[in-house]
Amino acid sequence: MSADINLLRNIGIIAHIDAGKTTVTERMLYLSGAKHRVGRVDHGTTDTDDDPEEQERGITIFSACVKYRWDKYHINLLDTPGHVDFTAEVERCLRVLDGAVVVFSAREGVEAQSETVWRQADRYNVPRIVFINKMDREGADFDSVFNDIGPRLGGRPVAVELPVGQGPTHVNNPFRGVIDLVDLKFLQFDPETEGKEVRQTDIPDELMDDALLWREQLLETVCEIDEDAMALVMEDQEVPVDVIRKALRKGCIEQTIQPVLCGSALHGIGVQPLMTAVGHYLPSPLDRPPVEGFNPKKPDQQLIRKPDPTEPFSALVFKILPAKTGDNYWIRIYSGQLKQNSRVYCPNRDKKENVAQLWQIHASKKERDGQTETLAAGDICCVIGPRFAITGDTLCDTQNQIELPSITFADTVLSMAIEPENTGDRKKLDDTLDMLRRQDPTFRAVDNEELGQTIISGMGELHLEVIQHRLTRDFGLNVKFYKPRVNYRETIGGTADVIGVCNRQMGATQMFARLSVRVSPLEDSSATPIVFDRLPPDTLLQGDVRHAAIQELRDRAEGGGVLAGFPLSGIKLEAYDAEVSEEGGIEEVAFRIAAGDAFDKALEKAGPVLLEPIMKVEVTTPEDYMGELVGDLQQRRALIAATETRGAMTVITAHAPLKELFGYSSAVRSLSQGRAGSSMEPLGYQPAPKEDAHSFQF
Repeated sequence: MSADINLLRNIGIIAHIDAGKTTVTERMLYLSGAKHRVGRVDHGTTDTDDDPEEQERGITIFSACVKYRWDKYHINLLDTPGHVDFTAEVERCLRVLDGAVVVFSAREGVEAQSETVWRQADRYNVPRIVFINKMDREGADFDSVFNDIGPRLGGRPVAVELPVGQGPTHVNNPFRGVIDLVDLKFLQFDPETEGKEVRQTDIPDELMDDALLWREQLLETVCEIDEDAMALVMEDQEVPVDVIRKALRKGCIEQTIQPVLCGSALHGIGVQPLMTAVGHYLPSPLDRPPVEGFNPKKPDQQLIRKPDPTEPFSALVFKILPAKTGDNYWIRIYSGQLKQNSRVYCPNRDKKENVAQLWQIHASKKERDGQTETLAAGDICCVIGPRFAITGDTLCDTQNQIELPSITFADTVLSMAIEPENTGDRKKLDDTLDMLRRQDPTFRAVDNEELGQTIISGMGELHLEVIQHRLTRDFGLNVKFYKPRVNYRETIGGTADVIGVCNRQMGATQMFARLSVRVSPLEDSSATPIVFDRLPPDTLLQGDVRHAAIQELRDRAEGGGVLAGFPLSGIKLEAYDAEVSEEGGIEEVAFRIAAGDAFDKALEKAGPVLLEPIMKVEVTTPEDYMGELVGDLQQRRALIAATETRGAMTVITAHAPLKELFGYSSAVRSLSQGRAGSSMEPLGYQPAPKEDAHSFQF
């Protein structure tokens, strides 16, 4: 890895499914010389989709890291999934990246998952550039995609390239190259060398007017960012290329603009300029703010770490790949240096960890001959040796401790009961599920002792299907699988005041306690329950007994509701009065019992409500099939939120209960003769039909 952190780029490729992320990654590896043959997604020969499940389905499921050099730059590139079921892979990658390339299909444009990954990048303040891919596809429309980025994503796109032609070779004006608006040159890519040879010529006269119009828009943006450029324009002088690039870089890093390029990754058209743009416009670790954290021994003490090898060591674990020879911990080093055979501290677990080996990463494996002695600030690498840390944990210097913000993941929405075919497989199944939990932070597995089953939960049908295949094919387990069920939640319909009572004879002791509790709904029905201690300061209930009563309410709120034991959300509990016996003492057990009694009474009196998860569904279809698809959605209790025309296709946006969407992608293909496609993402929760309240148990 480069000793100059200025030349390091930690980037991710993010997009909607099938926009061409993995193809872009493969082409970058080939053009940089990191591999000698271009892999194909449809042939299952790509470097980053190296899992059998990915090769069979032709989609990315697991994030992968590759390294290459381009020009003077050293690139760590993370290829991420596009399917919403695996959005956690995008979440964890964006948490540790400095920049991103957002890929859009020139035909489909800004799609549902495009919006999701863009919002994720916003949340982590990740600067990004845009690549409009598949310009050689039927129905490609550069202008339409470009013009959608502002209103749909809240971005500010700035074109630095224009396509020459659009669509495949049989149309009147096929896609055959790009115009570089910075250098004002026409770039053509040799098909014989799969895009390795680029021919740069003057822009043809018939294209010059259009190019100058777009370049004028580019210069207007540059002048807003850079005063030197503004002064040159005011004096009617030519703005040098290096001034334009400097301004675009500044705007990109400050996230006020997103430079836009275009091409066809499948044929190598426009990928070399994209690789150059990564170096020109996306930030190095030095261009990003220092990472912030706190002293784990003094949580109120805020700390920062600069991306400097001389600072105390700090890093974040963002992925764990279990292995027989020792789990592979993928980390991003934010400050200091990490040496092989050293000791570090994990503040989240309050444990010291060994760093036995350091490796560079290629795809999902350790890079061949990639073991190294030392790595420094800015690097992304694999560590072997830790045993206690989990995804989102910090590793830091043992003497200069810091805890960095962790990674938050969405709640699971779908569950399934499983059990081993025979008792002999129980231990192996438990060990395997534990390993999968460490690898995938959105996967849950909880034993149901009453039924003798294990309930596994995930982000959707495809997520659970992949888990099934891994258990049976990869780990050779004989497991029974039951029908997937939706993960509901429970809340309340109103406000209630109740008094919880304990009046019991225990041995020779008469225990008495009363606790007054008010329960009310929160504005956000999906919010985590909160409990307040509103007991008067002069109450007889003090110390450990008071704490026990409040803690019992918190413990019960973190448990299940009264309908079917689903997680509670959107409720507020307030303990505001207590009464003790005049004769007996104040017993901690008595007030725990009274608090539990108050909790049950409060939920019943306030009116328990079942909440079902709602998905945002986006269907892209030819106009001919729109009526049948809308009718089918309405039968699934969907609310049609919007319809719009994008080129030759119609896009239907709907909000539908997850319960009604099992097998929906197959239904869409059937209703449209395979010509429509769909995607979905979690939207929120809403009250479920009353009849659903009686059919929860597995």
